[in-house]
Amino acid sequence: MNQIKRLLFIFGGFISLILAGLGILANFIPFIPFPTTPFLLLASFCFSKGSQCFDKWFKSTKVYEKYLVDFVQTRSMTIKQKSGILALASFGLLIPFILVDNLPTRLFLTFLAISKYTYFIFAVKTIKSQPHIG
Repeated sequence: MNQIKRLLFIFGGFISLILAGLGILANFIPFIPFPTTPFLLLASFCFSKGSQCFDKWFKSTKVYEKYLVDFVQTRSMTIKQKSGILALASFGLLIPFILVDNLPTRLFLTFLAISKYTYFIFAVKTIKSQPHIG
């Protein structure tokens, strides 16, 4: 992989980590529902693609341990985590659906939305609270 792609992945990882931090802060402000888990998943993906060093660092942080390690090990999430991810992803798909007046594109976006909901409903187990496997 060329150096520019790696740097973009690392940059994306840190931007995602900052957005996840806003989600963590939003937990203390009840009227601002900002998701944490999807941005941490994105940060983990970006760091794993961008740098082995940053990937190891991220996976050793308390944030990773608190928010992602249980999902990685058990493939389970709370309803709040699922809702946050689905809402953010749905909003992200809704924007091009509204802006693009092209039937094949809209059909593809609809397929993506259905696939996303199917995955989270049937492949990711819903739990009442994070069990924390240590």
